Amino acid sequence: MTDKKVAFYTLGCKLNFSETSTIARSFENEGFDKVEFNDYADIYVINTCSVTENADKRFKTIVKQAQKNNEDAFIVGVGCYAQLKPEELAAVDGVDLVLGATEKFKITDYLNDLSKNDFGQVHSCEIEEADFYVGSYSIGDRTRAFLKVQDGCDYKCTYCTIPLARGISRSDKLENVLKNAAEISEKGIKEIVLTGVNIGDYGKGEFGNKKHEHTFLDLVKALDEVEGIERLRISSIEPNLLKNETIDFVAGSNTFVPHFHIPLQSGSNDMLKLMRRRYLRELYSDRVTQIREVMPNACIGVDVIVGFPGETDEHFLETYKFLADLDISYLHVFTYSERDNTPAAEMDGVVPLKIRKKRSKMLRGLSAKKRRAFYESQLQSVHTVLFEGENKQGYIHGFTENYVKVKAPWNPELVNTLHQVNLTSIDEDGLVRFDFVKQPILA
Repeated sequence: MTDKKVAFYTLGCKLNFSETSTIARSFENEGFDKVEFNDYADIYVINTCSVTENADKRFKTIVKQAQKNNEDAFIVGVGCYAQLKPEELAAVDGVDLVLGATEKFKITDYLNDLSKNDFGQVHSCEIEEADFYVGSYSIGDRTRAFLKVQDGCDYKCTYCTIPLARGISRSDKLENVLKNAAEISEKGIKEIVLTGVNIGDYGKGEFGNKKHEHTFLDLVKALDEVEGIERLRISSIEPNLLKNETIDFVAGSNTFVPHFHIPLQSGSNDMLKLMRRRYLRELYSDRVTQIREVMPNACIGVDVIVGFPGETDEHFLETYKFLADLDISYLHVFTYSERDNTPAAEMDGVVPLKIRKKRSKMLRGLSAKKRRAFYESQLQSVHTVLFEGENKQGYIHGFTENYVKVKAPWNPELVNTLHQVNLTSIDEDGLVRFDFVKQPILA
């Protein structure tokens, strides 16, 4: 297989990105050359997502893109959609191989013959067999890495297919997480983002046993001691699993930054019960209050779903008012879409698509106001920015520790460096301008 070229495309979440990177390293270990997806390659690997209907549809578009680059390419589908609907994926014109949840990390074992198939071959397990843990981390650019610490989910939210696609909740061993973090540090990367399906559930054994050898707080404390990492960021954590002890530790941490992303899904307790979420809105308010008490400048992001079955205008307005009154920084708004084999797909009270979209638009507008207000609250204060590696129309971008996005004229010598800045104004594109506190000495 030497001299063969392979390219990757990732749909979906940070966890998928971390796993794509690990799969890519397995190809490189076998002598493959990794190239960009837009380039000519012998093999194209598409890591799929099935959280929304849109992600399913995009798969076909990406397959066509690969075929344009090389009409004879060998095309592989892996990931959540590949586990949930392997036959559907294999039937897409041009797809040669589909690998499910347990097989995707052994992908190079399936590549003895790269000749095109009339029909895509499927190798996928029953999801009950996805009970072992494969650690992974992604290095997309030189500034930030996604470190997987947990996989799967034992929750039974009525709208979600993730337990069907990824299996039971299970965790990496603490020593292995620390080893991966040290490897990332050695590569000169300044920031690690912790990722998983339900990372607050960290500690369940590799095979999903219920004994918590370590807790999420143990993990956070141990990672705080890893040398060479300037920043650690918690990606997304369930409100019922984000304990006050963790919030307090982050507030006084050496490396964990004041940024939390906490799924809410609805501001109506009636809806939360229908969704089978494990908390009510009062607990969510308590978490936000606790964060604000110990980290007044923290960035708090919120996931919310609109148009869930049974969501009346009153329920939606309850959510809108709850979020409008809450001291948060931005929203990720998801328009509910029916997923096969979920209880929600069988529920009464289906909300018309037109109304779902209208509600989504209203919350996106609220998110823009919240983000603007948060950015304005940070002006005339000093923060540390980590600059990223892409030249975007003549500008370099970066994020403060509390997730304010800044911009400055492009300077390649700033890439992957940390600098103290004073935030001064908000540009017309909504990004923040700044002055260096101390002008950087660049080569």
